[in-house]
Amino acid sequence: MAWRGFRRLAAAAAVGFLVLLAVTSAEATVGVPLPGSLPPHAAGAQGPGQEKGRETSLLTGCEQQLQPSRRPGVPTVAIVGASFTAGVGAEDPAGSWAVLLARQLHWNAFVYGVPGAGYVHPGLGRKGPVAAEITRVHLGALRPSLIIVQAGHDDMAVPPDLERLRVEQTVAMIRAQAPGARIALVTVFAGRERTQALYHIDQAIVAGAKAADPQVIVMDPLASGWRFPRARDGLHPSPIGNAWIAGTVAGILRQHGVRPAPAGSDAALCTITVPRAEPADQGAEPARAASGAFAQPPSWPGSQNRMSAPPPGAASARTVPP
Repeated sequence: MAWRGFRRLAAAAAVGFLVLLAVTSAEATVGVPLPGSLPPHAAGAQGPGQEKGRETSLLTGCEQQLQPSRRPGVPTVAIVGASFTAGVGAEDPAGSWAVLLARQLHWNAFVYGVPGAGYVHPGLGRKGPVAAEITRVHLGALRPSLIIVQAGHDDMAVPPDLERLRVEQTVAMIRAQAPGARIALVTVFAGRERTQALYHIDQAIVAGAKAADPQVIVMDPLASGWRFPRARDGLHPSPIGNAWIAGTVAGILRQHGVRPAPAGSDAALCTITVPRAEPADQGAEPARAASGAFAQPPSWPGSQNRMSAPPPGAASARTVPP
């Protein structure tokens, strides 16, 4: 009885902790501020409505920093995705492949990562699926030249027909909101095991993307057999692995005509992610990724825990020059 009571208490505490972190931005969660960052916007305890308003303000602030009129001549890339995009496995969220790619491109970049998010699965804090992330980014205001979506592993339990439909809908939505942008997908990453379910979901993503837009750039880690150094969980990339993925993605983009801007361009980078606890999207039970079933404080696998929980409702955004 005592053990069951403890488990219920731990689960309840974890749920509260994840709700608290749901409106926190990635680079602000690490203890060391980055030079050139925006000042944090912090407040005391607030209700759910005020927390949502602060999150909206955070997103709006990022958009304003990346407005084409503020940095004329510098293209913008919007990258949304799951835990790989959020930097899980890196020693710092700023070391994710998406951030490293933006620095290589010298483009303005909006990076939004939600661990556990898929084309169907909502992910941590129910901030996904990726279509919801894209909606919050407001592509019409950013006017990006390129949109990259990284997702798929967390949908391994989803029926392939449903996955294909959601991918088609997501790509069609991007095309409607940003008709002049290139669209690129980074599909399924394999962990220690390469199950048939992963291959079925991967194939559904590729088929759905091509059906919605034959010109979409598909980067398929599973089918292409990407191999890179991984974190201790066996799934997410280590810091070196993130650098490898960024370089590989940059190379594929170059093959499709996407070129870096001059190194001295006045580019800005804004990252927003939902931090999380121990690896949630290992593939065995994807539905737990957003269930609040974690009682441990958040940490990035392979690194010391440098995160601190802000007061309820606190949120911050940072933009740093790539």
